Amino acid sequence: MKSFFKVLNKLSLVQQIIIGLVIGVALALTVPKEVSGVSILGDLFVGGLKAVAPVLVLFLVMSAISKHKTGQKTNMKSVLSLYLVGTFLAGTAAVLASFIFPLSLKLTTGVSDIEPPGGITEVLKNLVFNIVSNPVTALQDGNYIGILTWAILLGIALRHSSEATKNMLSDIAEAVSNLVRIVIRFAPLGVLGLVFSAVSQNGVAIFKDYGKLILLLVGVMVFDAIVINPIIVFIRTRQNPYPLVFRCLKDSGVTAFFTRSSAANIPVNMKLCDELGLDKDTYSISIPLGATINMGGAAVTISVLALAAANTLGISVDLPTAIILCVLSAVSACGASGVAGGSLLLIPLACSLFGIPNDIAMQVVGVGFIVGVIQDSCETALNSSTDVLFTATAEFAKRRQENK
Repeated sequence: MKSFFKVLNKLSLVQQIIIGLVIGVALALTVPKEVSGVSILGDLFVGGLKAVAPVLVLFLVMSAISKHKTGQKTNMKSVLSLYLVGTFLAGTAAVLASFIFPLSLKLTTGVSDIEPPGGITEVLKNLVFNIVSNPVTALQDGNYIGILTWAILLGIALRHSSEATKNMLSDIAEAVSNLVRIVIRFAPLGVLGLVFSAVSQNGVAIFKDYGKLILLLVGVMVFDAIVINPIIVFIRTRQNPYPLVFRCLKDSGVTAFFTRSSAANIPVNMKLCDELGLDKDTYSISIPLGATINMGGAAVTISVLALAAANTLGISVDLPTAIILCVLSAVSACGASGVAGGSLLLIPLACSLFGIPNDIAMQVVGVGFIVGVIQDSCETALNSSTDVLFTATAEFAKRRQENK
């Protein structure tokens, strides 16, 4: 047993995660799903990440802003522009793919216990109320928009504090970061439990009727990850983008795929940014912000399912209207990111653009939940890995300009 652990420790974290994945699938196919001792490993892992991530974001952002000196430059404007362009292009790719490969849905029953946003006004209202949320409530509920708001305001207020106070904030942020590293070391066991739970509860037969939909969703997300994003990176850096793209997918996308939470993956992304040698003043803000507003995967999901609903009802959608859908999806995803159900709850809002009744739209949401095990995992992997990708791209582009 001692020799086994020695060999295991020599493997990289990703290799250990792959081993956990294989064991999880094997157990799910051979052990009864009532054996809760396996699935609880995944719940504990995700729970640990979700518990530490809000505190980490609060202190990292607060510390970074409090230490920011007048005239000190960060890449936030560049990062934000990349987030917005990336999200819009992802939605556009989904629209074009839906026109090339039109799909109809086998509708299911609605999701009666979930209330979607009533319109773009309600989405923006939710956004505003999340911003002014009580800081304790924001930490408790994982409201990252509220956490970011308080971290930024407190950081600005503390810019004129003593160096001892700033050092204390930095020490607390580092201490929380160390806790995060400990939690991440348990990722292989967490993935084992998550895979066991997903496969044992859903199996593979349930996806047969929706195979084409899954292929289209995943196909567009893969196209965005390995074609569109690399083009964006190349335009900004003028360097081969694929080493960085694949590094982000491997070190960030893999864990995000299994945790299915951009917020829970924030600590992983912070660690990756540190390993890439990026500016902490930038990534300590851009990574939490990206988990909230960088929603390329969500734009893909909303666009594909809304257009599939239109095809199912025989509604003709012209290209200009479809492009409006891309913009609506991108803007709405930012405002509703804190709502339970994520991008799926924005489907009725997008469907309303085509005059689709809400009861039909909620049946489409039901389809979304059926394919959600795969769709949501791929969506989160794309969203989260792109947070690091665009943060690194902005910094590498800046270094290139400075070296000219």
